[in-house]
Amino acid sequence: QVQLVESGGGLVQAGDSLRLSCVLSGRSLSSYSMGWFRQAPGKDREFVAFNSWSGNRTSYVDSVKGRFTVTRDNAKNTAFLQMNSLKPEDTAVYFCAIGVPDYGGAFPLRVDYWGKGTQVTVSS
Repeated sequence: QVQLVESGGGLVQAGDSLRLSCVLSGRSLSSYSMGWFRQAPGKDREFVAFNSWSGNRTSYVDSVKGRFTVTRDNAKNTAFLQMNSLKPEDTAVYFCAIGVPDYGGAFPLRVDYWGKGTQVTVSS
């Protein structure tokens, strides 16, 4: 059974940092590209960051460029999203996902599996 479990969310103040983790079980992370998405209340799910299967290619939504960094440790089947200089508008449930690249699509990952999400709340 494939399972993605996010952790590391919480309540922080504007300007603080958080590091989200995403642990994959039931598959090898090295076989998948992965991405982070977020969904704020009343809004559609939004692409945040992409990391190719090798880790060599990354992309980000403009609003987080320079503040967020996506990485992975394939040996630990774990991906990370380092979030610095957090802003209240970053408040959302953050989801990790694995799939295949779709560089011509609306966002660069065609998702096969989703995690259940972790809440990030940034106070002003």
